[in-house]
Amino acid sequence: RCRPVTSDLCEEPVRIQGALVCKRGCDSLQSLKKLCVCLTDRNVATPRDYYFALAHAVRDHLVGRWIRTQQHYYEKDPKRIYYLSLEFYMGRTLQNTMVNLGLQNACDEAIYQLGLDLEELEEIEEDAGLGNGGLGRLAACFLDSMATLGLAAYGYGIRYEFGIFNQKIVDGWQVEEADDWLRYGNPWEKARPEYMLPVHFYGRVDHTPEGVKWIDTQVVLAMPYDTPVPGYKNNTVNTMRLWSAKAPNDFNLQEFNVGDYIEAVLDRNLAENISRVLYPNDNFFEGKELRLKQEYFVVAATLQDIIRRFKSSKFGCRDPVRTCFETFPDKVAIQLNDTHPALAIPELMRILVDVEKVDWDKAWEITKRTCAYTNHTVLPEALERWPVSMFEKLLPRHLDIIYALNQRHLDVRHVAALYPGDIDRLRRMSVIEEGDCKRINMAHLCVIGSHAVNGVARIHSDIVKNSVFKDFRDLEPEKFQNKTNGITPRRWLLLCNPGLADVIAEKIGEGFITDLSQLKKLLNFVNNETFIRDVAKVKQENKLKFSAYLEEQYKVKINPSSMFDVQVKRIHEYKRQLLNCLHAITLYNRIRSDPSKSFVPRTIMIGGKAAPGYHMAKMIIKLITSIGEVVNSDPYVGDRLKVIFLENYRVSLAEKAIPAADLSQQISTAGTEASGTGNMKFMLNGALTIGTMDGANVEMAEEAGEENLFIFGMRVEDVEALDRRGYNAQEYYDRLPELRQAIDQISSGFFSPRDPGCFRDIVNMLMYHDRFKVFADYEAYIKCQGQVDQLFVVRAPGTWEGHTSLQTSKLPSISTLLTSGLWALA
Repeated sequence: RCRPVTSDLCEEPVRIQGALVCKRGCDSLQSLKKLCVCLTDRNVATPRDYYFALAHAVRDHLVGRWIRTQQHYYEKDPKRIYYLSLEFYMGRTLQNTMVNLGLQNACDEAIYQLGLDLEELEEIEEDAGLGNGGLGRLAACFLDSMATLGLAAYGYGIRYEFGIFNQKIVDGWQVEEADDWLRYGNPWEKARPEYMLPVHFYGRVDHTPEGVKWIDTQVVLAMPYDTPVPGYKNNTVNTMRLWSAKAPNDFNLQEFNVGDYIEAVLDRNLAENISRVLYPNDNFFEGKELRLKQEYFVVAATLQDIIRRFKSSKFGCRDPVRTCFETFPDKVAIQLNDTHPALAIPELMRILVDVEKVDWDKAWEITKRTCAYTNHTVLPEALERWPVSMFEKLLPRHLDIIYALNQRHLDVRHVAALYPGDIDRLRRMSVIEEGDCKRINMAHLCVIGSHAVNGVARIHSDIVKNSVFKDFRDLEPEKFQNKTNGITPRRWLLLCNPGLADVIAEKIGEGFITDLSQLKKLLNFVNNETFIRDVAKVKQENKLKFSAYLEEQYKVKINPSSMFDVQVKRIHEYKRQLLNCLHAITLYNRIRSDPSKSFVPRTIMIGGKAAPGYHMAKMIIKLITSIGEVVNSDPYVGDRLKVIFLENYRVSLAEKAIPAADLSQQISTAGTEASGTGNMKFMLNGALTIGTMDGANVEMAEEAGEENLFIFGMRVEDVEALDRRGYNAQEYYDRLPELRQAIDQISSGFFSPRDPGCFRDIVNMLMYHDRFKVFADYEAYIKCQGQVDQLFVVRAPGTWEGHTSLQTSKLPSISTLLTSGLWALA
């Protein structure tokens, strides 16, 4: 670490900002020099100027490693992994890069010597919010982990000009604002115009003696922008390549005469709109043509890039006349992150058959051996089913290929041969869905075109095998796997909670940073009061810091000794933020009914974005904010209960909230949450979980011990049994007085006095149309929350003897809580 020195301690001291600094091998000096080069006049330099100077200084340390990594891959020619995703929810890059390169102390010192604050500069960086939620964040964690493991991996996606919208809360309602994250430039990306590629749309198919040709197409250019992805202290720097749409210079000019030149140039936007904005839907399919264009755009550009790299690889076949594609699956692995990049399957077939003149059966074998598919949801409204008519217009050659693949899949050599006369099975397994509007089932296309299909948690993978794709599982059982999601401990422990990371490293060393199984060593300290006290101290410091942030942002006085009860994720009915709301109302009513009684203080925080067109999700946000208005201003409640809606929840806000949380809420209806990764982040940071046996909660409970989680409610089999019997919300409403009181208050306008009927849609849904059975789990949930209260405090009769956090009041569980991150990617 650099520090001011005297001249007799250093061969080459230099004076910067009045301090003598070591010049030899000093990272902070390089940062300082870069700052001084960029900012010749400190009198006019803004904090943003300093941020960019620091970012470029840190980036300088990446460049050499980045080049050497790519040279190494060229020399060794390993099998390359291509992770195709329409979403990469990266968050901020500066601090992550400093952590992974081991530069944080040096940079901190350099910035300090300039009289600046590193945290303040880090706050200037815009989040790269190129994702909606778990799917995009998983992609980001994968990139970090693959780089840390030294794998030759590439992330391919779209460089959206506008990422996930910024959420503003106005009078309790969500209002969307454009996320102009590139407004001030992005110091982490490098444009690569030399690798710009054409992508074709529309046109027609011509069958000629030389083969099938796709002609008269409209061309859009794909410009690549590369972002370095550093591994943790291993000198590996991989690449995330994002494509931006550019119109060719002759775009539409041939359709206009000279007088319409201006209009023709303006029409370039039609092509460039492809990479303009991220679709803001999570777990919901919206069949817009622009979205289909985005999906094909990333796939077409990426496959051209993959094949170019394969052909030019040092040990590959570089026959100028004919490339040997038999080795393609040995050198290339394409992972499809959900069905969004499913068009990679027909596009690879088109390239192999039409362009490279590979025999159809051989091309199909190559395609299946190359591609693998990750399923992310079993919710029917989320599955992609594109109208055939849209394909016919936009991608006519791919429609032909999909029809041919489907015919071969269903014909006498496959399904029909194994199940003769079973017409219903043929219908269920077809890629083409018949009906008033013929549709292409993209999940079925992924299954038949991949050699491996995985769910993202064991319970989810079982549902995928036994329900959603049961017919396909019967046909090819070896194809279906489970790969439980994970998180990167670099960002989600080392970066966001350095205090906890230091406490752990002091006891067991730093090996856990790349191998979380080493957290098992903490079992040796399970009864070590010093260790437990140090962990509790870190938690309280995190809570104090986050309390100050909340008070500044929301002007609500927060009790830092209260239980921080946090539920942050996309707002969706299946995630059941409404169950959390009913608990908050129940607590409020209990306090109001007997204000003199002792209550465990809670600060309930709920955060997340609702898809702009999702009416019920927006109503849920309004309800949360309305409950907060009533509860937070009630003098009878005081600081015993606060309800806060965390505005504009994003990666950088998660990095503040998660280390401060005492309780993590993971309360989806059993069988609906594919996995969850927020649950893992909270647990890795020492929060206890209240949740259903859903998604990865099941495996978390096994790792940590079910007694160390607050598990409640129906299991998957209970939900299925209730479906068969028939769910009747009225029964629970009639039987449970506290539930009835809460619903009546919502219905009567108690929380919306200026608009008493504001929440009638919520009440109507809960009473008559609730697919996710909130009332069925209410009683168990309230009881389980009572157990949380009992654990949070140590009480003497009639008094508060003292406050402690959840994990310190349950001393034997802290090590098992931390080791419950074992499934996370190393």
